[in-house]
Amino acid sequence: MGKLTTHVLDTVRGKPAAGIAFELFRLHEDRRELLMRGMTNADGRCNSPLLAEATMQVGMYELDFRAGDYFAMLGVAQTEPRFLDVVTLRFGIADAKGNLHVPLLLSPYSYSTYRGS
Repeated sequence: MGKLTTHVLDTVRGKPAAGIAFELFRLHEDRRELLMRGMTNADGRCNSPLLAEATMQVGMYELDFRAGDYFAMLGVAQTEPRFLDVVTLRFGIADAKGNLHVPLLLSPYSYSTYRGS
């Protein structure tokens, strides 16, 4: 069965983003269903998959990363209001049996992602 994982890298410090809060939502036509909340570990990853087995379903999802709070916790200077506060990645799962990795490379003023496996 498939699984969904994530990994956050802090490109300012060149290290994993430990302690960044996130939420995972499944999208329905007019609403977002909260599936889980979590926080990255010392390696910028989660201790277990975000979705696995029966919870891994075809559909549209969003991952919200609390980027502004993370950089504030580290004492990184930010504008007020923050340029990036919550980074939302919207992605689709087309194969519930496959492995999907959604990494985030993050700074207070930019981010990037790609489809991992």
